[in-house]
Amino acid sequence: MQNKNILKNKTIFITGASRGIGRSMALKFAKDNANIIIASKTTIPHHTLPGTIFTVAQEIEDNGGKALPIQLDVQNVNNIKQAIKKTINIFGGIDILINNAGAINLKNINDISTKEHDLINNINYKATFFTIQSCLQYLKQSKHAHILNISPPINLNAHWLNNHLSYTISKYNMTLCTLGLTHYLKKYNIAINSLWPKTIIATSAISWMMGKQIFNHCRKPDIMSDAAYMILHHKPTHLTGNTFIDEDVLRTNNINNFDKYAYNKQKKIYKDLFID
Repeated sequence: MQNKNILKNKTIFITGASRGIGRSMALKFAKDNANIIIASKTTIPHHTLPGTIFTVAQEIEDNGGKALPIQLDVQNVNNIKQAIKKTINIFGGIDILINNAGAINLKNINDISTKEHDLINNINYKATFFTIQSCLQYLKQSKHAHILNISPPINLNAHWLNNHLSYTISKYNMTLCTLGLTHYLKKYNIAINSLWPKTIIATSAISWMMGKQIFNHCRKPDIMSDAAYMILHHKPTHLTGNTFIDEDVLRTNNINNFDKYAYNKQKKIYKDLFID
């Protein structure tokens, strides 16, 4: 990795940063005095899903960073372009893009509707593709340009394809953006990688789907933000085209004890999807 404070004054655009993994990353990077764009839909607190772009912006400022909250529905490409334009007007450039916004639906092909299929593919894959496209001209101007997609390694085990094909397609297409753009972006010194958790992460989305009790078998989002931090500290020319697992990134940096990330150290931690 490069020097410890490489993210100082870097401008980092994070989708879906009002809670969960995105929020954890934003607060981690803020400690290095980075400029953080919280690009998410939530502007009004929800009774079961805490956190808004404004509450996270305040947390970022409290942690030493500069915050720009932007209400963004990533399904709308024009809104993405406007959010990027606003970022450039305020900070003058973009150094790092993190495609974190996501939707999950585990219905099988018999049960999923057209609307549900389109929703997860628009939020997971389409938004990733067009957010990268919208940021490219600015990333090309950065001396520390990274793209990080929160998407899994492509595992062709039929189990992952059979049970929830629509969701699998949407997440694998994000990873195909990583793999497909690696060579193209390398000539511009832009790194692109994917990162995925080894275990289930305690987020509001998981709680909504499975109930709060599932948190006892989860890790905290901090393991993902710590792994992302390590990835983003590498020179773009030295680390690109990878599909990382959070544990593996930490092990490479001599961190082998993950107890501090457990939501409940007394309970078994469950593996995440796509991890055999």
